[in-house]
Amino acid sequence: MAYDLVILGSGPGGYSAAVRAGQYGLKTAIVEKSPKLGGTCLHVGCIPTKALLHTAEVWDYFQHPEEQGVHCADPQLDLPLAVARKDKIVAKHAKGVEFLMKKNKVDWIQGYGTLRGGGQIEVGGKTLEAKNIILATGSEARMLPGLEPDPEFILTNVEILSLKSVPKTLAIIGAGAVGVEFASMFHRFGSQVTVLEMLPRAVPVEDEEVSRELERAFKKQGIRVETGARVENVRRTEQGVEFGAMLSNGKSESFAVEKLLVAVGRKPNVEKIGLENTRVQTDRGFILVDEWQQTAEPGVYAIGDVVAGTPQLAHVAAMEGLIAVAHMAGKPARPIHKNRIPGATYTEPGIGSVGLTEAQARAQGFDVKVGKFSFLANSKASILGRHEGFVKVVAGAKYGEILGVHIIGPQAYELIGEAVTAMEAEATVDTMMAAIHAHPTLYEALGEAFNAVYGLAINA
Repeated sequence: MAYDLVILGSGPGGYSAAVRAGQYGLKTAIVEKSPKLGGTCLHVGCIPTKALLHTAEVWDYFQHPEEQGVHCADPQLDLPLAVARKDKIVAKHAKGVEFLMKKNKVDWIQGYGTLRGGGQIEVGGKTLEAKNIILATGSEARMLPGLEPDPEFILTNVEILSLKSVPKTLAIIGAGAVGVEFASMFHRFGSQVTVLEMLPRAVPVEDEEVSRELERAFKKQGIRVETGARVENVRRTEQGVEFGAMLSNGKSESFAVEKLLVAVGRKPNVEKIGLENTRVQTDRGFILVDEWQQTAEPGVYAIGDVVAGTPQLAHVAAMEGLIAVAHMAGKPARPIHKNRIPGATYTEPGIGSVGLTEAQARAQGFDVKVGKFSFLANSKASILGRHEGFVKVVAGAKYGEILGVHIIGPQAYELIGEAVTAMEAEATVDTMMAAIHAHPTLYEALGEAFNAVYGLAINA
C-alpha cells in the first residue's frame, strides 16, 4: 500500500498531523501499536490526570463548604467512581479521535511500525510505502536504576491513575509538573504526601519566584517538599516501600510509605522503530530535526516527545505535526518559536508560564523591568477563595517588549493564554496596558501586572 504520508504514533502530535494531512488531500495512514488511538496524553497522561485533578478541586470545596455558605453533612470521596468518570472521559475522546480519522479519510493501521529505509515501513509483516513519514512515537516514564514499576507499590503516571483507594502515605520522587500535580491531587484526596526533588527547587523550569511560591503554598497545605534531596536504597516491603534520602542539610532520613510515585522525567520511544535503517540522527536518544521537523533522512520528520530541544508537551507535539505536514505539502507554515511555548501545571495554586524567566532574561543581557501583581488584591480571586500567587511580567526596559510572563494562582494555566497571544502578536507592555480587562475577572491581574512594569498598577 502506497501513501503520501505514514505517521507512527497517534498521540496529539500524530493525530493532529493526520487530520491536517487529510485536510490537505494527502493520502495518509496512521500506525498505532495500541488498540486505541490517542497516545499517552489521552490514555495515561494529560487528560486522565486533569480529570482527577478536577475531582480533587471539587472535593476540596466539599471539605470546606461553610466557606461558601453551604452546609454539607458527611461528604464522602468515592475514588473508584472518580476513576470511572475519568475512564468515561478518556473513552469519549478516544472515539472522537477515531471519528476524526474517518472524517479526514485517514487509514488506521494497528500494529508496531518499523522503518526499513527508503520510505518503507513494516507493520505486522506487511510493508507500507510512503513519500513522507512522521515519527510521533512519544515517550514513557523513566524509572530509577534497578527499579521496575508495579501496580501495587512502585508507581509511574500509568499505575497511579488506576488506584482504587487513597493511600495513607505517598512519597513522590521528582518535583516537575507530573510530581507536583499528583502531590496536589492526592494531598486533597487525603494522603500524607512527601515530595523529594534532587534539584535545588520544585518545578525547576519555572521562574524562581514561582518555585518559591509553590513550595510555600505546599508547606502551608501540609505537603512536605524536600529539594536538594537524593533518594537511595528503594526497597519493597510487605506494607509498602522503604527508602533513604540524603537531604539538603546533609542529614540522611529513612522513609516508609504505602505508595511511591517515580516522576523523574520521560524517555523517548525510539527503540525498535528502525532508526538504524535510516540516516536519522539522535542526541541521547532524542531525534534531531531542523526548523521544519525534518530529520537527516529525506522525507522523514519527527515531532513531539521524541524530538530534541523542545519540551515534552502535547500542544508542542500538535503544533510540530502541523508544521511538518504544511512543509511536506508546500503550504505556508511558521517554525515553532521556543520562547512562545506555554507551560501549564495543574496544581493548587496553578502555574502558567511563557517566555524567559527573569534570571534567563538577565543572563541573556536584557535590561529588564519586572511587574508583579498579587491575586490577594484581585476581586475574583477573593470570590473564589483562592488568594495565593501572583502574575509576574518580565519586559525589556527600553522598548517594553514582553520577554516572559509567569503566573502562579487560580486557573493560571488558563490565564496564560493572553500572554501567549500578546507575545505571538509582538505586543508591548504599553499595548497590554491599553487593553481593557473585564471586571471582576482573574485575568484583570494580568492587566495590573503589565501596568506594574511601570509602577502604575491601580490595586497594588
